[in-house]
Amino acid sequence: MTAYVSLFVSGFLAATLLPAFSEITLGALLLNGYSPLGLWATATVGNSLGACVNWLIGRYFRRFEDHKYFPLSKARLEQADAIFTRYGKWTLLFSWLPVIGDPLTLIAGATQVRFMPFLLLVTIGKGLRYAVVVAVT
Repeated sequence: MTAYVSLFVSGFLAATLLPAFSEITLGALLLNGYSPLGLWATATVGNSLGACVNWLIGRYFRRFEDHKYFPLSKARLEQADAIFTRYGKWTLLFSWLPVIGDPLTLIAGATQVRFMPFLLLVTIGKGLRYAVVVAVT
């Protein structure tokens, strides 16, 4: 049970803006004989729920854009909106990618992407990534 909790936490943290590497944890547990299906499901759920945290942060992020210490300029925020609007919610299938995946989920919240399509697309993308890790390991 501890192995699955560790993988869930690792997957959850890896989907937030914090640095974490759930693929390493998943690979190690696979090599130690744990159930591939159980590990895949645990990693996918944890990682998808972590992305939901980013979506929620993004959802309420915009409330503070006029504050003095807001981390993005208005021009940069509009640029992010334009990119996301241009390529659409389908980009969420790539939320598993390093570097750009976590910001994609944050921007999805900030641009008011509805939650259910967000969750479905993110879960598909992250589930496919973990399926590849399971297959390769």
